[in-house]
Amino acid sequence: MALFDDSMQSMYQELVPHQKQAYTFNQIWNQTYGASGSIALHPYYKNMYLRDVDYKKFGFSKFLTLVSKPEIKHQDRIDNFIYVSDAAAYQDALDAVNANTKHPQFIQLATIQNHMPYNNWYANNQFQDSDTSQLSGDERSSIDTYAKGVNITDQATTDFLNQLDQVNKPVTVIFYGDHLPGIYSTAASDPKNGVNLHETDYFIWSNQASESNGTKLDAKESSYTSSSFFMPLAAEHMNAKVSPYLEFLDTVHEEIPAMTRPVSSTSDQTGDNNNKTYLAADGTTVSYDPMSAKAKKLLEEYKLVQYDLTAGKGYLNDTKFFDVK
Repeated sequence: MALFDDSMQSMYQELVPHQKQAYTFNQIWNQTYGASGSIALHPYYKNMYLRDVDYKKFGFSKFLTLVSKPEIKHQDRIDNFIYVSDAAAYQDALDAVNANTKHPQFIQLATIQNHMPYNNWYANNQFQDSDTSQLSGDERSSIDTYAKGVNITDQATTDFLNQLDQVNKPVTVIFYGDHLPGIYSTAASDPKNGVNLHETDYFIWSNQASESNGTKLDAKESSYTSSSFFMPLAAEHMNAKVSPYLEFLDTVHEEIPAMTRPVSSTSDQTGDNNNKTYLAADGTTVSYDPMSAKAKKLLEEYKLVQYDLTAGKGYLNDTKFFDVK
């Protein structure tokens, strides 16, 4: 969203429903294997952020939720928490992996366990018991609850990957968090924390049946990135064929490792690239003006691509720009 106008707050609600065509990476699998090339899982309600409308437009052949027909199978909760656990969501993903025996498939899983609110849901929260911070009651309680949830997710993720290692076919996982929760009010009061509060962990991993098992991307190249660059990074990890679009994104990523909406006072404040945050490979913020001519040209080309796909005539859809070769 970095290159869109700041008035755009939610693409799922404001943009995608109005697009004639919406390109997404799962369509690479659809192009090769047909409609069953991709499915989506979300252990919550299907209409949140208009996912039911958007996922259909994205080309997912199946979207399993709490209210789909059939419903998503595993709906276990932890202690008093209101959301389905990540362990249960992972089990649904594992079931989908094992159920598909015909061809490779793209599986989109959006978990819900660690979503707000954070109302002291967990029993025996060791983070609550050991918290010596001077934070206010509500902020402290929320952070302690979130920390416990992430701790549980860490173990569930380890178990999930271990189970995938037992699957006798290649599986690659792109794991990421979309954002940190807005519960760190004390830290947010310091502008220096702007970037840190907008960073989340990610990894790209392949199971033992994959040729890319054990492959690690160059740390300098992959330590910081934006979600729009996950697919070219995954393609590099798997040594997979790419489309001209993925090749273009990889080139952009080499010059501008990460970009986002403004998150601190260090964001660029000049010209057409007003109110953007750009990160160098080491995670430091960089402004637009000192960028190389190549980087600036790539940014302008990226804007043109995004314009054509969202508000323009869609000329690229009639080319081989998205075809994997």
